[in-house]
Amino acid sequence: MKGKGLVLLTAVLLAVVVASLVIGTRAIAPSVVLDAVLHGAAGRPDELVVTRVRVPRTVIGLLAGAALGVAGAIIQGVTRNPLSDPGILGVNSGASLGVVLAISAFGIQSMSGYVWFGFAGAALAAVVVYGVGSLGRDGATPLKIVLAGAACSAAFGSLTTGLLVTDDLTFDQFRFWQVGSLAGRDLAVVAQAAPFLVAGAVLAAGCGRRLNGLALGDDVARALGQNVVLSRILCALAVVVLCGTATAMAGPIAFVGLVVPHAARLLTGPDHRWLLPYSMLLAPLLVLAADIAGRVAAPPGEVQVGIVTAVLGAPVFVLLVRRRRQAAR
Repeated sequence: MKGKGLVLLTAVLLAVVVASLVIGTRAIAPSVVLDAVLHGAAGRPDELVVTRVRVPRTVIGLLAGAALGVAGAIIQGVTRNPLSDPGILGVNSGASLGVVLAISAFGIQSMSGYVWFGFAGAALAAVVVYGVGSLGRDGATPLKIVLAGAACSAAFGSLTTGLLVTDDLTFDQFRFWQVGSLAGRDLAVVAQAAPFLVAGAVLAAGCGRRLNGLALGDDVARALGQNVVLSRILCALAVVVLCGTATAMAGPIAFVGLVVPHAARLLTGPDHRWLLPYSMLLAPLLVLAADIAGRVAAPPGEVQVGIVTAVLGAPVFVLLVRRRRQAAR
């Protein structure tokens, strides 16, 4: 049954991909889109729009969405906290600081240059968070990681703000990345990010059974022969690689890593061996649907995908908090 659900979700995702190539502020016939995708642009304006604008943003939406969905499911399993998202490891704030440094200190102007600094900042932030959370007798417990992530995120955010308020040029360039967007990127960014996404996917593939063990509690997991510390490190590394790369590619797209695992859990139950692939399909579906909605919401302009996902995700987050409070009573 769950396998059939994956097939159905794949078909829906393919339909949304086609819609992402066809729908926009400029109406383009499906036949033109198909011809441009199969044979490339012959110089006609509609074909150029497809190959240079819509294909890159669709591919980036697919990859970034899948990475954020899987990362969200993993971090919720590691921390055993359904209100966690990948930003809890300081990934978003670290990536933001890396992008600001790239612009202000090194004068990098291109999106392909931001990727490396954004990823480096995300990775460094996660290492710092895990190091701080590991201090003390009990080691890196879920609660300590959450508290360390909140503290480090605030610190990185303060550094980022301090750099921005002293440099108007950096602020003007950074704000387009910070809002979270699929526009303005090209396939060169995808080529640079692909090795990291593959590495993150390989790490995530081995997290399902480990997360099922961690969900039973550390003592039970140890009794079943699982190395709890190694499991947390591998899962956290998968989150850093996936979410750091996605954030560097598209900016911090809010709520995807938080909301999607809950939707997937309704379909699969708590088994992470199914939860991870369902999240991998549901998340890009949400990102691309939000991007399409943003394109047609305010013609001739568009609303960036990070704004749309925030508008959709905020009410869901409030609902989750309320349900968690009621369950705790």
